[in-house]
Amino acid sequence: MDRLTSLTVFTQVVDSGGFSAAGRKLNMSVTMVSNHVQALEDRLGARLLNRTTRKVSLTEVGRAYYDRCVQILADLEQADEVASQLQSTPRGTLKLYLNSHIVQFIAPVVLDYLAAYPEAAVDFSIGERPVDPVKEGYDLVIRTAQAADSSLIARQLTRWRLILCCAPEYLAAHGAPETLSDLARRNCLRYAFYPFGDEWRFTGPDGAPASVRISGNLVSSSGGLLRAATLRGLGISLIPGFLIADDVREGRLVPLLPQFQPVEFSMHALYPHRHLLSAKVRAFLDLLAGRIGEYRHWLNPDVSPDTTPSKADL
Repeated sequence: MDRLTSLTVFTQVVDSGGFSAAGRKLNMSVTMVSNHVQALEDRLGARLLNRTTRKVSLTEVGRAYYDRCVQILADLEQADEVASQLQSTPRGTLKLYLNSHIVQFIAPVVLDYLAAYPEAAVDFSIGERPVDPVKEGYDLVIRTAQAADSSLIARQLTRWRLILCCAPEYLAAHGAPETLSDLARRNCLRYAFYPFGDEWRFTGPDGAPASVRISGNLVSSSGGLLRAATLRGLGISLIPGFLIADDVREGRLVPLLPQFQPVEFSMHALYPHRHLLSAKVRAFLDLLAGRIGEYRHWLNPDVSPDTTPSKADL
């Protein structure tokens, strides 16, 4: 039997969870699927799969073999893709997901992309929930923090910081916190997907890491709601500088504890490890990487008086 076909069949059995499901995806009989796997096992002199009437599972040898098969097949596909990209242009639908509060930076890139590549289309979704690009079929996910899933390729776009702040009304009613530990006794408004949960992390004046556990009466995945609540004087927030730079510059919000710098984050473009970087994805990433440099001063603003760029600069 053709060895490459057998490798493909074997990985599909593992990915699908069984011989029948693999046969349906490959348009192949269950008997033929079984024959291909058996041919590999005979060649290797080792069992790759434990079979029961209800499911299959990898043996220890099978796990090691599967990992290498996946890499081999991906490398072969990528070789084909590299060759075809020399004469291909972006076409088809680019399925894109991004955090809602960075739409203002990504939307112009989408418009440039559609104008430059008339054979391409974009399916543009926004939200705050973590998504699985593989299961949900997204070509590209753009997030303000890198996903923990190591199976995703992460391309860093730019770095940015949060700003610890509150409204003047909150200061008048409660006074300014003097130390980081004071935040533990204040009403802190928390972003639901902050990577460290209720532990706000900073770099102290001596350059050492510092943190504090906080609590409060509002947890939200909406940056807009947290900004509005902070402007109303309801509590203290850690908010992206690009959401509140104008508010700080114009005195509607006041930065707190300037000797403690909130930890820095990176905006990333994420795509599946085994997903070939097609012409449509590569072209969009190239446009995005070029444009994001123009926005860097806004994404990570200097909020000192008379230095913060206004939204008219975008």
